[in-house]
Amino acid sequence: MLDRVLETALRHGMFSPGDRVGVAVSGGADSVCLLHALLDLRGQWKLRLSVVHIDHQLRGQASVEDAAFVEALAHNHDLPFHLERVDVASQAAGCRENLEQVAREARLRLFRRLRGEGLVDKIATGHTQSDQAETVLFRFLRGSGTSGLAGILPVTEDGIVRPLLGVTRAEVVQFLGASGIRWRTDETNSQTAFVRNRIRLELLPLLEREYNPAILAQLAQTAEIAREEESYWSPQIAALANDIFGIEDGAVVFPCSRFAGLPRAVGRRLLRFAFSRVKGDLRQIEFQHVESALGLAAGAEGHGRVQIPGLDIIRSFEWLRIGPLESGGGAHCPDRMLLNVPGDTHLPRGGVRIRTTLAPGPASESGYNEEQASEVSSQLLDWDKVRPPLTLRYWSPGDAYRRAGAREQEKIKQMFQLARIPLWQRRFWPMIESDQGIVWARRFGPSSMAAPTAGSRCLLRIEELLDGRESL
Repeated sequence: MLDRVLETALRHGMFSPGDRVGVAVSGGADSVCLLHALLDLRGQWKLRLSVVHIDHQLRGQASVEDAAFVEALAHNHDLPFHLERVDVASQAAGCRENLEQVAREARLRLFRRLRGEGLVDKIATGHTQSDQAETVLFRFLRGSGTSGLAGILPVTEDGIVRPLLGVTRAEVVQFLGASGIRWRTDETNSQTAFVRNRIRLELLPLLEREYNPAILAQLAQTAEIAREEESYWSPQIAALANDIFGIEDGAVVFPCSRFAGLPRAVGRRLLRFAFSRVKGDLRQIEFQHVESALGLAAGAEGHGRVQIPGLDIIRSFEWLRIGPLESGGGAHCPDRMLLNVPGDTHLPRGGVRIRTTLAPGPASESGYNEEQASEVSSQLLDWDKVRPPLTLRYWSPGDAYRRAGAREQEKIKQMFQLARIPLWQRRFWPMIESDQGIVWARRFGPSSMAAPTAGSRCLLRIEELLDGRESL
């Protein structure tokens, strides 16, 4: 068994010489086996080991005894001991998450803190091939794609390593028994109320007995194949996403025409990439959610909207926007402000920033100069024709004005339609008004009343400071 642990660690490059490794020990058979295996193998890399234990406070006195057992284990081997106590049940009730998820997040926070404080370089956990098989089967039953079927990763980006993934739980118990090593038993692992427990206690033994005696190894192999598939695809999709997607106010925005010639498999992966970029994870995202978004992106033209867990997806003209699902809360942002003349005025929502300056006439510029994002677009008004104070505000339904060169007043909504302005951009569309009405609007320019002429003596220059296309 030790040879296979060594082979797994070497194959995946888990350790570097002199690494400080925190061994996550719950007191159960797997983690106790892991600690003893690394004690035997630490000379291979001159590892500096410590023991990490988190008390989830879920099992009363048994949890207290687990912590004392693990602390004694660390003391017996002269290893530093890191203990964290977390009331997982209270946290789960407070955020309406399941216990397993809250406990996992508590462990990850502890691991990150230990690394951040420089106490450890890596965290080793006791996941075995049996855990891998259970995870793959569990995710398959829930409809996971290849990323889910990749299962438990041998090495993660945040420094977690799993040296026992090459051995089964039965081999762990055999090793401990032959070595006379004691461990603690968590009685909740035998409760079939939990799906994972039923898979371990009922489904996997049935498959092993009636269908395939090597089912654990086969499922672990499936995980390895899926993991290598994901390893290949991840950089490909990231590069393609960076080429296709833009970021606006925390949302991914892209032209649907870029999806038209892509294989459906690539489209799905790109959308999952976008979901993760906006949402932060892919929890609760299912196959039908990806297909709904793909359906919106597939059409040559159109409008539509779907909402999936944590995400709001809108199609407008040839554009698709994948944004966070707004709860309606958050800090208050003003919808209008007095325009500073001269100076800068900022409306936070939509990143609207307007700079004004005064300059002598006559006007030497006309028309709207629309330039590339991250550059400055400017527009001139006749300062003598507008009546300060001026107000900078967002568009509202029903807004209308007669723009320079037009024969009559037009509704801005109609201008949006003709200019093919996506719906989500309209909410924070800036315009300037006086007590006479709207005197300027983004892209559509000054009103006929405020437009400068050759006889204008003083000009108000409006510069909209546009944020550039944010990189993924």
